[in-house]
Amino acid sequence: MSNMNPQEQQLVAWLSDMDEDLAFALAKKMLLEENANPLRVLELCRAAMDIVGQRFEEGEYFLPELVLAGEMLENISAIAKPLIKSAPGEAPKTLGRVLIGTVQGDLHDIGKNIVGFMLDINGFEVKDIGVDAPIESFISAIEEWKPDVVALSGFLTLAFTSMKETIAAFDQRGLRSNFKVMIGGGQIDEQVRKYTGADAFGVNAVEAVHLCKRWMGVTA
Repeated sequence: MSNMNPQEQQLVAWLSDMDEDLAFALAKKMLLEENANPLRVLELCRAAMDIVGQRFEEGEYFLPELVLAGEMLENISAIAKPLIKSAPGEAPKTLGRVLIGTVQGDLHDIGKNIVGFMLDINGFEVKDIGVDAPIESFISAIEEWKPDVVALSGFLTLAFTSMKETIAAFDQRGLRSNFKVMIGGGQIDEQVRKYTGADAFGVNAVEAVHLCKRWMGVTA
């Protein structure tokens, strides 16, 4: 993320280095005392999460760090989110409904949570069915809630098969034409998208939001 001022660089550094107390205190000060743009603060959090993700992939960080990173993000989000919602002159409107869940066999939820959160603050209604979600959980949520987009998340390579089976089940139940399917998490690329049968893949939360907006006919 370019053009960061020294304070913003400090926040990203503390977040990505797991200095939880320092990072939280700084984010709180920026949001509540200095009236920083909450979306900008969340963008900084996302930049820090990208660094955390890289360190995890390189074997420098492990699962506990990912969990802590998720907790730090949630704590900062809890302060930032109400500040976004109350922006003057913005009537809350729903651009569309997005059902999101981590597929069966995978327990990763940080990426999913960030995507859900970013969709939420961008005006989408989000229903999250959690991690290790069996096909039936997706099916019943689709039938009951009628989403516009179904987002399948998975970090592990074994999740790709789960994604393929889940999307195949949508076909078998005759539901597939009612919504768009996007996948994300881990090492997902065009080849994986073809294998699973999804409509698109997103490499990060911002891209996921752009995809949903495009599908809903909203200019991003």
